Amino acid sequence: MTREQPIRVAQIMGKLWAGGVESVVFNYYRAIDKNKFQFDFYYDADSTVEPPKELIDLGARFIKVPAYQNVFQYMKALHDSFEQNKYQIVHSHINTLSVIPLLVAKKCGVPIRIQHNHSVPAGKEYGRNILKNVLRLFSKTFSTQYFACSEKAGRWMFGSKAFDEGKVFIMKNAIDFSRYIISENEKKQVMNKLNLQNSFIVGHVGRFTFAKNHEFILRIFKSVLKRRPNAKLLLVGDGELRKDIEKKITELDLADKVIMVGKVSNPERYYAVMDVLVLPSIFEGLPMTVIEAQASKKHIIISEAVPEEAIISDFCHYESLREAPEIWAEKTVTCAGQVGNFNRQKDEYDIKKAAVKLEDKYFKILKDNL
Repeated sequence: MTREQPIRVAQIMGKLWAGGVESVVFNYYRAIDKNKFQFDFYYDADSTVEPPKELIDLGARFIKVPAYQNVFQYMKALHDSFEQNKYQIVHSHINTLSVIPLLVAKKCGVPIRIQHNHSVPAGKEYGRNILKNVLRLFSKTFSTQYFACSEKAGRWMFGSKAFDEGKVFIMKNAIDFSRYIISENEKKQVMNKLNLQNSFIVGHVGRFTFAKNHEFILRIFKSVLKRRPNAKLLLVGDGELRKDIEKKITELDLADKVIMVGKVSNPERYYAVMDVLVLPSIFEGLPMTVIEAQASKKHIIISEAVPEEAIISDFCHYESLREAPEIWAEKTVTCAGQVGNFNRQKDEYDIKKAAVKLEDKYFKILKDNL
Protein backbone atom coordinates (compact mmCIF):
# COMPACT_ATOMS: atom_id res chain seq x y z
CA MET A 1 0.00 0.00 0.00
CA THR A 2 1.65 3.25 -1.13
CA ARG A 3 0.83 6.52 0.63
CA GLU A 4 1.92 10.12 0.26
CA GLN A 5 -0.43 11.45 2.95
CA PRO A 6 -1.46 9.90 6.27
CA ILE A 7 -4.77 8.06 6.27
CA ARG A 8 -7.48 10.10 7.97
CA VAL A 9 -9.73 8.10 10.28
CA ALA A 10 -13.09 9.48 11.39
CA GLN A 11 -13.42 9.00 15.15
CA ILE A 12 -17.05 9.34 16.30
CA MET A 13 -16.89 10.66 19.86
CA GLY A 14 -20.39 11.75 20.81
CA LYS A 15 -20.23 14.39 23.54
CA LEU A 16 -16.90 15.72 24.80
CA TRP A 17 -17.02 16.02 28.59
CA ALA A 18 -13.51 15.15 29.78
CA GLY A 19 -14.57 11.54 30.32
CA GLY A 20 -12.81 8.22 30.08
CA VAL A 21 -13.63 7.35 26.47
CA GLU A 22 -12.21 10.54 25.00
CA SER A 23 -9.21 10.21 27.31
CA VAL A 24 -8.54 6.78 25.79
CA VAL A 25 -8.87 7.91 22.18
CA PHE A 26 -6.87 11.09 22.77
CA ASN A 27 -4.08 9.00 24.36
CA TYR A 28 -3.92 6.86 21.23
CA TYR A 29 -3.85 9.91 19.01
CA ARG A 30 -0.92 11.40 20.94
CA ALA A 31 1.06 8.17 20.54
CA ILE A 32 0.12 7.10 17.02
CA ASP A 33 2.50 7.71 14.09
CA LYS A 34 1.10 10.89 12.50
CA ASN A 35 2.87 10.06 9.24
CA LYS A 36 0.68 6.97 8.99
CA PHE A 37 -2.64 8.10 10.47
CA GLN A 38 -4.43 11.30 11.35
CA PHE A 39 -7.73 11.50 13.21
CA ASP A 40 -10.84 13.57 12.55
CA PHE A 41 -12.85 13.76 15.78
CA TYR A 42 -16.60 14.16 15.34
CA TYR A 43 -18.21 15.62 18.44
CA ASP A 44 -21.68 16.82 19.45
CA ALA A 45 -22.54 20.51 19.52
CA ASP A 46 -23.76 20.31 23.13
CA SER A 47 -20.40 19.06 24.45
CA THR A 48 -19.34 20.59 27.76
CA VAL A 49 -15.63 20.98 26.92
CA GLU A 50 -13.76 22.45 23.99
CA PRO A 51 -11.45 20.39 21.73
CA PRO A 52 -7.89 20.36 23.11
CA LYS A 53 -5.65 22.82 21.25
CA GLU A 54 -2.73 20.45 21.90
CA LEU A 55 -4.30 17.84 19.59
CA ILE A 56 -5.24 20.37 16.93
CA ASP A 57 -1.60 21.49 16.87
CA LEU A 58 -0.64 17.85 16.19
CA GLY A 59 -2.85 17.79 13.10
CA ALA A 60 -6.16 16.50 14.44
CA ARG A 61 -9.38 17.97 13.10
CA PHE A 62 -12.45 18.44 15.29
CA ILE A 63 -15.75 18.48 13.43
CA LYS A 64 -18.81 19.69 15.34
CA VAL A 65 -22.14 18.06 14.46
CA PRO A 66 -25.66 18.41 15.92
CA ALA A 67 -26.27 16.39 19.09
CA TYR A 68 -27.25 12.81 18.26
CA GLN A 69 -30.62 13.34 19.99
CA ASN A 70 -31.51 15.44 16.92
CA VAL A 71 -31.13 12.28 14.94
CA PHE A 72 -32.05 13.48 11.44
CA GLN A 73 -29.89 16.62 11.65
CA TYR A 74 -27.10 14.49 13.11
CA MET A 75 -27.30 11.95 10.30
CA LYS A 76 -27.41 14.65 7.61
CA ALA A 77 -24.34 16.40 9.02
CA LEU A 78 -22.43 13.12 9.15
CA HIS A 79 -23.58 12.19 5.65
CA ASP A 80 -22.40 15.50 4.17
CA SER A 81 -19.03 15.29 5.92
CA PHE A 82 -18.44 11.62 5.10
CA GLU A 83 -19.23 12.29 1.44
CA GLN A 84 -16.82 15.21 1.37
CA ASN A 85 -13.93 13.48 3.16
CA LYS A 86 -14.17 10.03 1.52
CA TYR A 87 -12.96 8.13 4.58
CA GLN A 88 -11.72 4.58 4.34
CA ILE A 89 -12.29 4.05 8.08
CA VAL A 90 -15.02 5.29 10.41
CA HIS A 91 -14.39 4.26 14.03
CA SER A 92 -17.34 4.87 16.36
CA HIS A 93 -16.98 5.05 20.15
CA ILE A 94 -20.58 5.68 21.24
CA ASN A 95 -21.34 2.09 22.21
CA THR A 96 -24.78 0.86 21.09
CA LEU A 97 -25.56 4.25 19.55
CA SER A 98 -22.79 3.56 17.03
CA VAL A 99 -25.43 1.99 14.80
CA ILE A 100 -26.46 5.52 13.75
CA PRO A 101 -23.13 6.86 12.41
CA LEU A 102 -22.22 3.45 11.00
CA LEU A 103 -25.50 3.29 9.10
CA VAL A 104 -24.62 6.66 7.59
CA ALA A 105 -21.08 5.47 6.84
CA LYS A 106 -22.44 2.41 5.05
CA LYS A 107 -24.75 4.57 2.93
CA CYS A 108 -21.75 6.75 2.05
CA GLY A 109 -19.75 3.73 0.91
CA VAL A 110 -17.18 3.78 3.73
CA PRO A 111 -15.61 0.31 3.45
CA ILE A 112 -14.35 -0.10 7.04
CA ARG A 113 -16.84 0.63 9.80
CA ILE A 114 -15.71 -0.07 13.36
CA GLN A 115 -18.13 -0.39 16.27
CA HIS A 116 -16.23 0.02 19.54
CA ASN A 117 -17.88 -0.85 22.85
CA HIS A 118 -16.52 0.88 25.95
CA SER A 119 -19.14 -0.15 28.51
CA VAL A 120 -21.34 -2.87 29.97
CA PRO A 121 -24.77 -1.80 31.29
CA ALA A 122 -26.08 -2.48 34.78
CA GLY A 123 -29.29 -4.29 35.58
CA LYS A 124 -30.59 -1.27 37.52
CA GLU A 125 -30.75 1.02 34.48
CA TYR A 126 -34.01 -0.49 33.28
CA GLY A 127 -35.20 2.22 30.86
CA ARG A 128 -31.85 2.74 29.22
CA ASN A 129 -31.18 -0.98 29.06
CA ILE A 130 -34.27 -1.56 26.94
CA LEU A 131 -32.93 0.87 24.33
CA LYS A 132 -29.39 -0.51 24.61
CA ASN A 133 -30.58 -4.07 24.09
CA VAL A 134 -32.68 -3.08 21.09
CA LEU A 135 -29.77 -1.21 19.48
CA ARG A 136 -27.41 -4.06 20.32
CA LEU A 137 -29.41 -6.27 17.96
CA PHE A 138 -28.06 -4.11 15.12
CA SER A 139 -24.46 -3.99 16.40
CA LYS A 140 -23.23 -6.22 13.57
CA THR A 141 -25.61 -4.95 10.88
CA PHE A 142 -23.73 -1.83 9.83
CA SER A 143 -20.24 -2.52 11.22
CA THR A 144 -17.50 -4.49 9.51
CA GLN A 145 -15.15 -4.64 12.51
CA TYR A 146 -15.81 -5.25 16.20
CA PHE A 147 -13.70 -3.51 18.88
CA ALA A 148 -14.08 -3.51 22.68
CA CYS A 149 -12.19 -2.31 25.73
CA SER A 150 -12.43 -5.66 27.52
CA GLU A 151 -13.58 -9.24 27.08
CA LYS A 152 -16.77 -8.56 29.05
CA ALA A 153 -17.61 -5.52 26.91
CA GLY A 154 -16.87 -7.49 23.74
CA ARG A 155 -19.01 -10.46 24.69
CA TRP A 156 -21.92 -8.22 25.77
CA MET A 157 -22.00 -6.22 22.54
CA PHE A 158 -21.06 -8.78 19.91
CA GLY A 159 -21.87 -12.12 21.52
CA SER A 160 -19.70 -14.93 22.84
CA LYS A 161 -19.63 -16.72 19.48
CA ALA A 162 -18.02 -13.75 17.74
CA PHE A 163 -15.63 -13.26 20.63
CA ASP A 164 -14.57 -16.92 20.79
CA GLU A 165 -14.02 -16.93 17.02
CA GLY A 166 -11.51 -14.09 17.42
CA LYS A 167 -13.66 -11.52 15.64
CA VAL A 168 -13.45 -8.94 18.46
CA PHE A 169 -10.31 -6.81 18.73
CA ILE A 170 -9.49 -5.73 22.28
CA MET A 171 -8.16 -2.18 22.19
CA LYS A 172 -6.70 -1.62 25.65
CA ASN A 173 -7.42 1.58 27.57
CA ALA A 174 -3.74 2.39 27.48
CA ILE A 175 -1.88 5.29 29.10
CA ASP A 176 1.51 6.97 29.16
CA PHE A 177 2.91 5.68 32.46
CA SER A 178 5.59 8.39 32.56
CA ARG A 179 2.90 11.06 33.10
CA TYR A 180 2.14 9.59 36.52
CA ILE A 181 5.61 10.13 37.94
CA ILE A 182 5.00 13.33 39.92
CA SER A 183 7.69 15.30 41.73
CA GLU A 184 7.40 16.16 45.42
CA ASN A 185 7.26 19.83 44.47
CA GLU A 186 4.26 19.28 42.17
CA LYS A 187 2.56 17.23 44.87
CA LYS A 188 3.17 19.95 47.44
CA GLN A 189 1.62 22.56 45.15
CA VAL A 190 -1.63 20.60 44.96
CA MET A 191 -1.61 19.92 48.71
CA ASN A 192 -1.19 23.62 49.46
CA LYS A 193 -3.77 24.70 46.89
CA LEU A 194 -6.43 22.40 48.35
CA ASN A 195 -5.33 22.72 51.99
CA LEU A 196 -4.77 18.99 52.35
CA GLN A 197 -1.80 19.05 54.71
CA ASN A 198 -1.92 16.52 57.54
CA SER A 199 -4.98 14.83 56.02
CA PHE A 200 -5.76 11.22 55.12
CA ILE A 201 -6.99 11.66 51.56
CA VAL A 202 -9.56 9.31 50.05
CA GLY A 203 -10.00 9.94 46.33
CA HIS A 204 -12.29 9.24 43.42
CA VAL A 205 -11.81 10.21 39.77
CA GLY A 206 -14.86 9.92 37.55
CA ARG A 207 -17.95 11.60 36.16
CA PHE A 208 -20.93 12.24 38.41
CA THR A 209 -23.22 9.61 36.88
CA PHE A 210 -25.41 6.78 38.10
CA ALA A 211 -22.74 4.23 37.19
CA LYS A 212 -20.07 5.75 39.45
CA ASN A 213 -22.22 5.40 42.58
CA HIS A 214 -21.21 8.63 44.34
CA GLU A 215 -23.84 8.30 47.08
CA PHE A 216 -22.22 5.05 48.16
CA ILE A 217 -18.81 6.76 48.08
CA LEU A 218 -20.13 9.34 50.56
CA ARG A 219 -21.40 6.59 52.84
CA ILE A 220 -18.01 4.85 52.68
CA PHE A 221 -16.28 8.11 53.50
CA LYS A 222 -18.64 8.82 56.42
CA SER A 223 -17.50 5.50 57.88
CA VAL A 224 -13.83 6.23 57.10
CA LEU A 225 -14.12 9.38 59.24
CA LYS A 226 -14.92 7.25 62.28
CA ARG A 227 -11.57 5.52 61.85
CA ARG A 228 -9.55 8.48 60.55
CA PRO A 229 -11.01 11.80 61.80
CA ASN A 230 -8.43 13.71 59.75
CA ALA A 231 -9.75 12.21 56.50
CA LYS A 232 -10.83 14.27 53.50
CA LEU A 233 -12.59 13.14 50.34
CA LEU A 234 -11.21 14.45 47.05
CA LEU A 235 -13.62 14.13 44.12
CA VAL A 236 -12.27 14.80 40.63
CA GLY A 237 -14.75 15.08 37.77
CA ASP A 238 -18.07 16.59 36.77
CA GLY A 239 -21.39 15.37 35.44
CA GLU A 240 -25.15 15.57 35.48
CA LEU A 241 -25.52 14.32 39.07
CA ARG A 242 -23.03 16.74 40.63
CA LYS A 243 -25.69 19.03 42.14
CA ASP A 244 -27.50 16.04 43.63
CA ILE A 245 -24.26 14.89 45.26
CA GLU A 246 -23.56 18.40 46.56
CA LYS A 247 -26.96 18.32 48.29
CA LYS A 248 -26.19 14.90 49.73
CA ILE A 249 -22.86 16.17 51.07
CA THR A 250 -24.70 18.92 52.93
CA GLU A 251 -27.31 16.47 54.26
CA LEU A 252 -24.54 14.23 55.64
CA ASP A 253 -22.78 17.23 57.21
CA LEU A 254 -19.63 16.60 55.16
CA ALA A 255 -19.23 20.02 53.53
CA ASP A 256 -15.97 20.80 55.34
CA LYS A 257 -14.56 17.35 54.56
CA VAL A 258 -15.27 16.95 50.83
CA ILE A 259 -13.31 18.75 48.12
CA MET A 260 -14.69 18.82 44.57
CA VAL A 261 -12.29 20.08 41.90
CA GLY A 262 -14.43 19.44 38.81
CA LYS A 263 -12.97 18.50 35.43
CA VAL A 264 -9.18 18.65 35.21
CA SER A 265 -6.72 18.20 32.36
CA ASN A 266 -3.99 16.87 34.66
CA PRO A 267 -5.54 14.13 36.84
CA GLU A 268 -2.10 12.67 37.51
CA ARG A 269 -1.34 15.56 39.89
CA TYR A 270 -4.45 14.78 41.93
CA TYR A 271 -3.74 11.06 42.08
CA ALA A 272 -0.37 12.00 43.56
CA VAL A 273 -1.92 13.53 46.71
CA MET A 274 -4.40 10.71 47.36
CA ASP A 275 -3.63 8.07 49.96
CA VAL A 276 -6.18 5.61 48.59
CA LEU A 277 -9.04 5.55 46.05
CA VAL A 278 -12.49 3.97 46.01
CA LEU A 279 -14.39 2.94 42.88
CA PRO A 280 -17.69 1.25 43.84
CA SER A 281 -19.03 1.39 40.29
CA ILE A 282 -22.36 -0.21 39.45
CA PHE A 283 -21.15 -0.97 35.93
CA GLU A 284 -17.98 -0.38 33.93
CA GLY A 285 -16.29 -1.23 30.67
CA LEU A 286 -12.63 -0.95 31.60
CA PRO A 287 -12.21 2.17 33.76
CA MET A 288 -9.30 4.48 33.07
CA THR A 289 -9.31 5.43 36.75
CA VAL A 290 -8.19 1.94 37.74
CA ILE A 291 -5.27 1.94 35.28
CA GLU A 292 -4.28 5.50 36.21
CA ALA A 293 -4.45 4.81 39.96
CA GLN A 294 -2.14 1.84 39.56
CA ALA A 295 0.23 3.89 37.40
CA SER A 296 0.30 6.39 40.29
CA LYS A 297 1.06 3.50 42.69
CA LYS A 298 -2.08 4.17 44.70
CA HIS A 299 -4.22 1.46 46.25
CA ILE A 300 -7.78 1.41 44.94
CA ILE A 301 -10.80 -0.47 46.28
CA ILE A 302 -12.96 -1.60 43.36
CA SER A 303 -16.35 -3.23 42.87
CA GLU A 304 -16.99 -6.48 41.04
CA ALA A 305 -18.05 -4.40 38.02
CA VAL A 306 -14.38 -3.82 37.18
CA PRO A 307 -13.03 -6.61 34.91
CA GLU A 308 -9.96 -8.56 35.98
CA GLU A 309 -8.18 -7.35 32.84
CA ALA A 310 -7.82 -3.94 34.52
CA ILE A 311 -5.72 -5.37 37.33
CA ILE A 312 -2.04 -5.01 36.50
CA SER A 313 -0.64 -4.77 40.03
CA ASP A 314 -1.15 -5.51 43.72
CA PHE A 315 -2.68 -2.06 44.17
CA CYS A 316 -6.23 -3.24 43.32
CA HIS A 317 -8.57 -4.74 45.91
CA TYR A 318 -12.02 -6.11 45.13
CA GLU A 319 -14.99 -5.55 47.42
CA SER A 320 -18.62 -6.48 46.79
CA LEU A 321 -21.34 -3.87 46.43
CA ARG A 322 -23.43 -6.18 48.59
CA GLU A 323 -21.18 -5.36 51.52
CA ALA A 324 -21.95 -2.46 53.86
CA PRO A 325 -20.08 0.87 53.57
CA GLU A 326 -18.35 0.01 56.85
CA ILE A 327 -16.65 -2.99 55.21
CA TRP A 328 -15.47 -0.80 52.34
CA ALA A 329 -14.24 1.79 54.81
CA GLU A 330 -12.25 -0.77 56.79
CA LYS A 331 -10.52 -2.00 53.64
CA THR A 332 -9.93 1.59 52.49
CA VAL A 333 -8.09 2.47 55.70
CA THR A 334 -6.22 -0.84 55.90
CA CYS A 335 -4.89 -0.85 52.32
CA ALA A 336 -3.53 2.70 52.27
CA GLY A 337 0.24 2.78 52.41
CA GLN A 338 0.79 -0.91 51.71
CA VAL A 339 3.53 -1.91 49.29
CA GLY A 340 2.42 -2.96 45.81
CA ASN A 341 4.05 -4.38 42.69
CA PHE A 342 3.16 -4.50 39.00
CA ASN A 343 2.69 -7.74 37.07
CA ARG A 344 3.68 -8.60 33.52
CA GLN A 345 0.36 -7.35 32.10
CA LYS A 346 1.46 -3.75 32.68
CA ASP A 347 3.03 -3.67 29.20
CA GLU A 348 -0.38 -4.27 27.61
CA TYR A 349 -1.44 -0.83 28.87
CA ASP A 350 1.66 1.02 27.68
CA ILE A 351 0.29 3.52 25.16
CA LYS A 352 3.36 3.40 22.92
CA LYS A 353 3.02 -0.35 22.43
CA ALA A 354 -0.78 -0.23 22.24
CA ALA A 355 -0.68 2.49 19.57
CA VAL A 356 1.55 0.32 17.38
CA LYS A 357 -0.97 -2.53 17.75
CA LEU A 358 -3.76 -0.20 16.63
CA GLU A 359 -1.72 0.96 13.63
CA ASP A 360 -1.10 -2.67 12.68
CA LYS A 361 -4.80 -3.47 13.06
CA TYR A 362 -5.85 -0.53 10.89
CA PHE A 363 -3.33 -1.53 8.19
CA LYS A 364 -4.44 -5.17 8.31
CA ILE A 365 -8.11 -4.38 7.80
CA LEU A 366 -7.23 -1.89 5.05
CA LYS A 367 -5.16 -4.55 3.30
CA ASP A 368 -7.88 -7.18 3.75
CA ASN A 369 -10.35 -4.79 2.16
CA LEU A 370 -8.35 -4.36 -1.06
